[in-house]
Amino acid sequence: MHLIEIFLPISVNDPQSKIEAVRRELVEQFGGATLHINAPAEGLWQDDGPVERDRIVIAEVMAEILDTFWWRSYRERLEDVFDQDSILIRATETACL
Repeated sequence: MHLIEIFLPISVNDPQSKIEAVRRELVEQFGGATLHINAPAEGLWQDDGPVERDRIVIAEVMAEILDTFWWRSYRERLEDVFDQDSILIRATETACL
């Protein structure tokens, strides 16, 4: 079993419909999803200028098989939708205890 986490940057100007579309697609694809919406994390980074910030919503799904082709394609679509150079998706192999 794999736990897949998607780190979605959001801004005040982003419509809630973007997050709802992600939720719908993940539920359709995997049968369920958890989105940590009410307590968004804050991402910080710095290139050459001042420190920049993102509020981040984390979406999680569980999957028996890790289809890396599907996830790469999905990540590219999310990067377009959220207007990002890169969106982090990480997978962790888990065991049910």
